Amino acid sequence: MSEPASAVRLSAEQLFHWLRLIRSENVGPRTFRQLVNRFGGAEAALDALPALVARSAQGRKIRIAEADEIRAELDRAAALGVRFLASGDGDYPPLLRQIDSAPPLLALLGSAEVLARPSVAIVGSRNASAAGLTFTERLARGLARENYVIVSGLARGVDLAAHRASVETGAVAVLAGGHARPYPSEHAPLIAEIAARGGAVLSEMPIEWEPRGRDFPRRNRIVSGLASGVVVVEAARRSGSLITARFAAEQGREVFAVPGSPLDPRAEGTNDLIRQGATMCTGADDVTRVLAVAPAPGRDLFGEGEGELVDEPLWDELDLFAMQEPRPARFIEAPPAPAEPPAAEPPAIEPQAVLAGDAVAHVVALLGPAPVTIDELIRAAGLPAREVHAALLELDLAGRVARHGANLVSLV
Repeated sequence: MSEPASAVRLSAEQLFHWLRLIRSENVGPRTFRQLVNRFGGAEAALDALPALVARSAQGRKIRIAEADEIRAELDRAAALGVRFLASGDGDYPPLLRQIDSAPPLLALLGSAEVLARPSVAIVGSRNASAAGLTFTERLARGLARENYVIVSGLARGVDLAAHRASVETGAVAVLAGGHARPYPSEHAPLIAEIAARGGAVLSEMPIEWEPRGRDFPRRNRIVSGLASGVVVVEAARRSGSLITARFAAEQGREVFAVPGSPLDPRAEGTNDLIRQGATMCTGADDVTRVLAVAPAPGRDLFGEGEGELVDEPLWDELDLFAMQEPRPARFIEAPPAPAEPPAAEPPAIEPQAVLAGDAVAHVVALLGPAPVTIDELIRAAGLPAREVHAALLELDLAGRVARHGANLVSLV
């Protein structure tokens, strides 16, 4: 695979600092990008974190990953044959790079070449019907004949059927936990087979991470982000597959749904998706016909250098997907879009900028439990947009704000 002109491979030292920063408490993909942009690199951001948090955490310290932990993770990854792809690496999945919450680092087992091919995600019920499993296998094989790679989340049911049907032609599996703790554990032989046959198994989590409930939604946004379209085969109304469909819609991907019997609870979610505007899928042709004319999704948010992460503050509930104490997963309806168009993006935060403590206090005073758009917060604060975003960064590191969809934020 040829690398784009702007591709940047991290040195071993840079990889160490990137991994240490993203493994630190309360640092999710967006916060990582903000920190690297603000301080010019991951090492400088790590040096600045304690003082940055001290100004707004009310005496609470966040846990910065220990150097020994990162060395152990790198050693364990090497022993498993896993390597890391940075967001500026030419082998990093091009469509995933375009989403707002792209993981700064991906742990890869297998081949990176498959990540450059056109792909479709297939997801659905863990307790799928026999008809649903049969349809999944036929759909995956039909899409494979059209040179599409099949992406899924390695769960039981529909995911498993999709992977098995495509393992010989190109499969990509996304783990909710680390490579040393695949879930469910009985899929370990399939993981090895996918990697051995030229496919790829990906994770953004620490190598030894045991997946918890809240890790599955964060995995789902990677599943949808890797693909041009997402097909939901079977899903109950509160299924995790519907979270994947929502992420796909937010990321500008095509959403397809397989219709089912109104008497089967496993079809309620897919039938609802069709009523809401998803494309009905009864076979591979329904998918390939739409994708053949669909525009390329997403925007490229990346430039050059170690800090190729552009200065573009973008906040929503995905930034809660940082390394924190695990919380139970739940389906969250996307809040309505703000009535007014979003304001222009704020200018970059200079590494030398020092945020006054009263600016943070002022922003806290304006926040409450009811979500408010960041644009409204900026207007109410009467401060430059850059100062409000910097204050939110500090509050986010301190665990004092919650991020929601549609650029909404509330006080914890």
